[in-house]
Amino acid sequence: MSRDHVILNVNVLDLGISGAAWELSGLPKDTVVSGDYYAELGRIAERGTLDAYFLADNPAIREDPRVKPGRALEPTTILATVAAATTHLGLIGTLSTTFNDPVELAERLLSLDHLSGGRAAWNAVTTYNPAAGGNFGLTSVPSRADRYSRAHEFVDAVVALWEAAVDGIDIDHRGAHFTIAGRLPLGPSPQGHPLIVQAGGSPQGRELAGRTANAVFSAELSLQAGIEHYEQVKQVAVAHGRDRDEVAILPGLITIIGSTHAEAVARYERARELLGPVHELNRLGAVLAHDLKQYHLDEPFPADVLADLPDPEGFTASLGFRESVVRGVGDRITATRGRYTLRDAIAEFGDGGHRRIIGSPEEVADTIEQWFRAGAADGFNLMPDAFPSGLEIFVDEVVPILRRRGLFRHEYAESTLRARFGLAPRQARVVVA
Repeated sequence: MSRDHVILNVNVLDLGISGAAWELSGLPKDTVVSGDYYAELGRIAERGTLDAYFLADNPAIREDPRVKPGRALEPTTILATVAAATTHLGLIGTLSTTFNDPVELAERLLSLDHLSGGRAAWNAVTTYNPAAGGNFGLTSVPSRADRYSRAHEFVDAVVALWEAAVDGIDIDHRGAHFTIAGRLPLGPSPQGHPLIVQAGGSPQGRELAGRTANAVFSAELSLQAGIEHYEQVKQVAVAHGRDRDEVAILPGLITIIGSTHAEAVARYERARELLGPVHELNRLGAVLAHDLKQYHLDEPFPADVLADLPDPEGFTASLGFRESVVRGVGDRITATRGRYTLRDAIAEFGDGGHRRIIGSPEEVADTIEQWFRAGAADGFNLMPDAFPSGLEIFVDEVVPILRRRGLFRHEYAESTLRARFGLAPRQARVVVA
């Protein structure tokens, strides 16, 4: 590990990662369409000198809007608003390679990079939600193999268009999925062009990340699993002729923080009381592709769930989340000698495949430091339980601890996101006519 400080992004998931975030936040129901809301979160993140503001995206109608209000605004629109409200904060937008056009996407994100002064990045995902396919006239999403085949060429085409903007040349791309000739009506941004982020945890996702990404949004529950995934992606990068430090590994970290451990636990339990067990059962069931509502909560975790998982090639949900949760549940069953119940599992893994820390600011800082120093992470994508309080307490109470430990910056030293991630600016290559 050659980085001297952690990378910290905030993942702005609607009103927070908790299904009860709306009730916890106390915000009006129309907050999710308020530009002022997203801008204020950007200002809070920048007050804490966080690296970037991360937005997920799901191009599908929300399946159950009664759980909590879903973000209704398109990611790059929100990020343009955040860019205007901040001066240094990075801007990472998720956009699908399955349901977008590479030329339009390349121009949209390079435009954001110009408007923000070189702070933009693209989180390239393939989108596995079948509901998204329906929005585009499909009965389902394409197979994993087809999605990743398109994704590899899509990313290559976008990067080629961006590099052509830096070099001032036309491209002539002819592939299995796209034929593109010419160049964008834009020159290079202050950082050259946006960074690439990747969020797939499957073997195909790790291959795409190691070959193309500057950062990886991973899902790991244990330190050992984090170390293993970290090395896997770094080794893929090296195999493609890249330096290990060209790709930063940033696991998701769900944070429920109180001034004391007991206060944090009370905050967490309050959210679970508001939500009830069905929401957690549905989320865990979606990760494992099983209807868990058919089982009794206080009986041992059903063995058939782990024994009868769909074949990876036919599994439409996130393989990264599935691998993380299956490993975690299996470890708990072994450790308890089979006394681990479904109620135990939803309490621990009902948020999905990301690690959750419930504790005081010191405990959260301890987790971040442990993973960073052990080589399990170059930083984290922070996922507070509820906004704005979950972000404010991290910025005001966790960040100062990390600074005192020499793990995080006191002020911004770089103007572009590329420089902040320790990467050289993209400069024009000499092109021989």
